[in-house]
Amino acid sequence: MYKSLIIDDEKPVQIAISKLGKWHHYHIKTPETANNGEQGLKIMREIHPSIVFVDMNMPIMDGCNFLNIASKEFPECKFIVVSGYDSFSYAHQALRCGAIDYLLKPIEEKSLNAAIEKALSLIDPEEGSGHDAETVKNLSSDDIIQDIREYIESNYCQNFKLSVFEEKYHFSSAYLTKLFRSVHGYSIYEYMLKLRMERAKELLENSDIKILDIAERLGYTDNHYFSKAFKNYYDVSPSQYRNDHLNK
Repeated sequence: MYKSLIIDDEKPVQIAISKLGKWHHYHIKTPETANNGEQGLKIMREIHPSIVFVDMNMPIMDGCNFLNIASKEFPECKFIVVSGYDSFSYAHQALRCGAIDYLLKPIEEKSLNAAIEKALSLIDPEEGSGHDAETVKNLSSDDIIQDIREYIESNYCQNFKLSVFEEKYHFSSAYLTKLFRSVHGYSIYEYMLKLRMERAKELLENSDIKILDIAERLGYTDNHYFSKAFKNYYDVSPSQYRNDHLNK
């Protein structure tokens, strides 16, 4: 079984990670814990964990100093930062220091286990996805947000998952969504919906296109779901919007 370690001076965080992680499912032993980077290094030298969760703001030895030392001493280990700081510069620093992911407190079960899966995929060469963190290290927050926006604008008719961004940028979907919202005022999915609904209005103004076909073109396999989404967004059904437009 794999071994893991949680390094955080907040006991509630240690408990949350320990309880929310699907350790048995991933064949990982229950994590050991440490309260600071110095203590964490000592434990790492004793148990040689495959995955380490580390806070950035700790007494005695902070997360970045720890990562600079530990990533060189244990190059095969995968480090996941857990932090209460959501600024991009802080997350970027963590990645530069050797982390493969950046999770925000309070810890969410889905994001935590997604990070564990990512770490395991990188540990196992047969399952690894070959993600290149070096490229991401050189990207600014503006670069990442722009990349995500361009991807959405090209793929809003596809039912993509946020995991595509997690895998590309090595940050959790929760963090990337927060970063995107801070600039555009929408979550990633909200922005996708905005583009779909704006395009739906344009298509509905052409009476030659069936509403069923519009729904399909915009990525909805269920016409009823499309109609419901449109009405929730504009407070009018697609058919009523079309009729109102034609009667102007």
